[in-house]
Amino acid sequence: MTASAPQPWRPLQRLLGLISDLRLAIALLLLIALGSGIGTAIPQQESEGFYHQRYDPAPWLGLLHGDGVLALQLDHVYSSGWFLALLAWLGLSLLLCSWRRQWPALSASLRWIDYRSPRQLSKLSVAQTLVCADSQAALERLDLELRRQGWSIRRQDDRLAARRGVAGRVGPLLVHAGLVVLMVGAAWGALGGQRLEQFLAPGRELELMDSRGRTQLTVALDAFAIERDPAGRPEQFRSELRLIPPGPDAVPAPAQPDQGLPSPSSVPDGGEVVPRALRAEISVNHPLRHRGMTLYQADWALAALNVQLGRSPVLQLPLQSLPQLGEQVWGVVMPTRPDGSEPVLLTLSSEEGPVQVFGSDGLRVAQLVPGGEAQEVLGLPIRVASVLPASGILLKRDPGVPLVYAGFAIALMGGGLSLLATRQLWAISEPAAARLHVAGLCNRNLTAFAAELPQLLSRVAADRD
Repeated sequence: MTASAPQPWRPLQRLLGLISDLRLAIALLLLIALGSGIGTAIPQQESEGFYHQRYDPAPWLGLLHGDGVLALQLDHVYSSGWFLALLAWLGLSLLLCSWRRQWPALSASLRWIDYRSPRQLSKLSVAQTLVCADSQAALERLDLELRRQGWSIRRQDDRLAARRGVAGRVGPLLVHAGLVVLMVGAAWGALGGQRLEQFLAPGRELELMDSRGRTQLTVALDAFAIERDPAGRPEQFRSELRLIPPGPDAVPAPAQPDQGLPSPSSVPDGGEVVPRALRAEISVNHPLRHRGMTLYQADWALAALNVQLGRSPVLQLPLQSLPQLGEQVWGVVMPTRPDGSEPVLLTLSSEEGPVQVFGSDGLRVAQLVPGGEAQEVLGLPIRVASVLPASGILLKRDPGVPLVYAGFAIALMGGGLSLLATRQLWAISEPAAARLHVAGLCNRNLTAFAAELPQLLSRVAADRD
């Protein structure tokens, strides 16, 4: 008696078969697509107050308030536990499918099968018999014809085996491998990536630090411009940046008339080569990539008003957003008396002005033009010298991007190879019956292969003549 397979392995085999099932992989893909759609519909990585302010009055889809969005981790879908679990589950399913199905199929296609009798060939999908006076010579001609067409041949005295397109069997494995690499890169980027959005006014700097508090890079904004259409609507935002490397040896590049990139290094008086700041410009849809970090031109705002009160020096008053007055309205409350009494509210919605001045009763008392003449407001001459805009810069560091790109490339390569049909062909010479038996298999477009086989045999018979 032969020992049966150990019983404890059967539940494990059933579990592996369930995980590697194609239907489960499709369901996981649909869930991941649904999660990605939710992540697109709901703003990501905002403050908790943002979600309460947005979804408490009007629940998302009429179902979820701010607490529900936060509880389900919909504020950071791509780094949430459930989304990463779906990616891990799909990756495991693809690996098991490759191990249980694709790898055995590739191994089988690499093994040469030796059919020895015509009866074995007659059971294959495509089979045909050529009647000829010299079947051995016909076999020789078939051998030469197949080699001319690029087939790999294994020859015996009275038979041959041929195959072509074995690389097509590698395609599904590469597709699965590419998807797994892509998901690993996406998960790594979600967990190890950094995202920072900051408004910078010209002349200001932003230091990027590592986990130990050491400066990795300093981003300085030299100039910011807003391009508007004839109707005054913003069309494009442009920021001129300097990226200053860390360390005391970094030499900030002074402002120069031309906006070309400076040399990557300079030689100070001591003769030591030190890095210089890198000049670059970013705008909407034209980000800057530098050392694994990407800087996007994301938004704009108004940072400050340069105001002169009477004969005083020009004072810089920081502006605050006033959403209760409009979507893009900024303002500042300024007293008009030395004791802080009789304040006025200065508001504006564009760096070009005008600046509206409202009294404590809510009535407009003046309208100022940036760079224009001073006007008397409650007995105090006020002049707006200029408006300082701020550039909204979004910085992203995603360590998984190389893996994501590599995964796409591997998957595309595998998809291209999967289009190749793997064909196998066998021929047996039967001199006693003056016949040449030919049969074959094909994993893709079997109908075309069945139509090509008679043409191949006709060329072999024509060479005989």
